[in-house]
Amino acid sequence: MSLSLFIARRIYGQSDDRRKVSRPAIRIATAGVAIGLAVMIVTVAVVLGFKHTIRDKVVGFGSHIQILNVRSVGTDVGLPICIDDSLTQTLQTVPGVRHVERFSMAQGILKTDHDFLGVMFKGLGPEYDTSFLQENMVEGSLPQFTDKNPMKGEANSEAHPYELVISQTMADKLNLHAGDAIYAYFIGDHVSRLCFHVSGVYQTNMKRFDDSFCLCDLFVANRRNAFKGSQCTGVELLVDDFDHLADTDDRIIDQFMNSGRLDSQGNTLTSLTIFQAYPQVFQWLDLLDINVWIILGLMVALAAFTMISGLLIIILERTQMIGVLKALGARNTTIRHTFLWFATFIIGQGLFWGNVIGLGIIFLQKATGIVSLDPQTYYVSEAPMEINVPLIVALNLATLIISVLVLVGPSYLVSRIHPARSMRYE
Repeated sequence: MSLSLFIARRIYGQSDDRRKVSRPAIRIATAGVAIGLAVMIVTVAVVLGFKHTIRDKVVGFGSHIQILNVRSVGTDVGLPICIDDSLTQTLQTVPGVRHVERFSMAQGILKTDHDFLGVMFKGLGPEYDTSFLQENMVEGSLPQFTDKNPMKGEANSEAHPYELVISQTMADKLNLHAGDAIYAYFIGDHVSRLCFHVSGVYQTNMKRFDDSFCLCDLFVANRRNAFKGSQCTGVELLVDDFDHLADTDDRIIDQFMNSGRLDSQGNTLTSLTIFQAYPQVFQWLDLLDINVWIILGLMVALAAFTMISGLLIIILERTQMIGVLKALGARNTTIRHTFLWFATFIIGQGLFWGNVIGLGIIFLQKATGIVSLDPQTYYVSEAPMEINVPLIVALNLATLIISVLVLVGPSYLVSRIHPARSMRYE
């Protein structure tokens, strides 16, 4: 054990009250480091939780990648593509693709005796991954979606309705509940009417989805669009790793688009990632990173400032000890290292309590949801928290390293202290 570390441990472990000035300074410095680290941990947890929660909501409705007719991108016209078994199997074999599911979009109007509402019908096939929808159901249940006519020759009527899932927003506007019947009107070459049974109500708190999308069988949407055979609006792909979404999309482009790949009916295909489909949402989420860096900078500055103040007070109070050490032959470097070790002990204690406070707040929020939010503004009803162990470790290391480095300059104050004068210092 080095001499500087030995002396630092001895003076740090003193429990007497003779140092009436340095003890409060040590407590303040420890509190500054603890508060700064706790705020940083909570901030990172909230931002990560918020970004991933919103991302999962968008992916739940839009998947990771969509394959569409190139002529329908950027328009309201849903031109079909042919998704046969061969194309589905080819997409499934692309490295990184986890699941392939068809969908079709159709515009219509939901009408009750007292009100009406324009909506977008999203038709889902039996292979559709409904785990996200299941998590966001607030009333009723999801039906078994199908791409075949569920009526089996029966005429659609109130006695034989199609299944429909609507959002809580739609249910509130039209005063509907699970189990109710409602008519939908579709306008094309002629006006057609279908009867639906509201099997369930979902709520994602994402206004752009809850205001617009209701869910029905793929067969119903295809029929309204006059699609035939294997035609549908597009196919959605779920990937194995979101962090490698761009790589998976590049493989799809290389395999299907760069080679001028057409479907079996001659339609040119194009891919659209979730970032391209909803750029405003992800640009907004990226802006949160700026706020995080600002908060991290302020908290590190707080910890550094309190540590500098505390170290200066401790050096001034230990002037006589410094003079004695110099008189005994200790070099300035040894004494400087002593106080840097002493400061490291203070920072370590602050990091410990900062982790306890920060992680305690996170676990309390995850367990109780004590901090609630307005879902119409923040898209979530309570502050989401996500623990990322590598980031927390990085925050601890960065706080320790930066706090020690900023103390190197103030530690040179010991070189200005002369043994003869310091022994008379009070």
